[in-house]
Amino acid sequence: MTSTPLRPTPEAATKLRELGMSLGFAGALRAAVTLGVPDALDDEPRTAAELAPQLGAHAPTLERLLRALTTHGVFVERDGRRFAHTDLSRLLREDAPGGMRFIVLWATAPWTWQAWPLLADAVRSGERVFDTLFGKQFFAHLAEDDPEAAETFDRAMTQSSRITSAPVADALDLTGVASVVDIGGGQGHLVHTLLERHQTLRGTLFDLPGVVAGALPELREGPLAERCEIIGGDCRESVPKDRDLYLCKNVLEWDDESSLAALRAMAAAGRPGSRVALVQNLVEDSTELKVTTAMDLFLLLNVGGKKHTAAGLAELFAAAGLTYHGYRPVPGTSLHVVEGTV
Repeated sequence: MTSTPLRPTPEAATKLRELGMSLGFAGALRAAVTLGVPDALDDEPRTAAELAPQLGAHAPTLERLLRALTTHGVFVERDGRRFAHTDLSRLLREDAPGGMRFIVLWATAPWTWQAWPLLADAVRSGERVFDTLFGKQFFAHLAEDDPEAAETFDRAMTQSSRITSAPVADALDLTGVASVVDIGGGQGHLVHTLLERHQTLRGTLFDLPGVVAGALPELREGPLAERCEIIGGDCRESVPKDRDLYLCKNVLEWDDESSLAALRAMAAAGRPGSRVALVQNLVEDSTELKVTTAMDLFLLLNVGGKKHTAAGLAELFAAAGLTYHGYRPVPGTSLHVVEGTV
């Protein structure tokens, strides 16, 4: 049975044209950040002709770029063809507290322009495409062949941690917890926040050796360092033993085999009753469903990973020998705390 073709409404046709051109919108955003437009604008609106010499740009073409981004609310156009900041553009400045400059640069990194056109292949196979494109796995490529992308990734993760560490710390229940290990904790922003708030808590920052080498100075020297241990390792192989809380924030987004290996490592390392808390974007109840579902496909392309559902994580907990207790949102973010015990 075939369906009868319908004449599209103007609204539907416009929406599909916008979706089809969305790669161009991302490109325009990346161009503005790369050129330094948000940093060049100050509190007073300026014309493209005034900005161009500072940016090394062609003024008429810069005006076209700025006008395109005003349609998305990134900038706003004032009288006299002058452009001004909005709340969005201010977040792209290097000096912005809670800024998102490197998160945007990471989402639009050069390799993504090669990977997204292969999404249909990934959907057919259920497998990542990154290895086919670059001849090696994602993190190996960053470390060995693309230092610029590696730095952008690290800085994007740092920006994300700065934005979310405080609300995550607010949401975690540390009743009865004397020791916590932050698995895949990067530079240690979250464990730093927890140690500052809980004066008797002992913390461990655990990540790959090359990552923890860049741990925050406050975790290496000073009062907090006396309560913080820094350990390098691979959580898919083993994690520190006998902690009260095993904490993972936006880490278990690989393929199910790797995520299960990490959960099994926690189950093996913990004592009976040790708690496991995964802080992640879940597909259900997401406050940023468009971002979460797009990131789900992004993870498929580069590491063969996924954004989880609660049911999917419950199955992984059970397979790892952990007891699943459910999940709850982290207020003020798109994250959830998924909880279980050894």
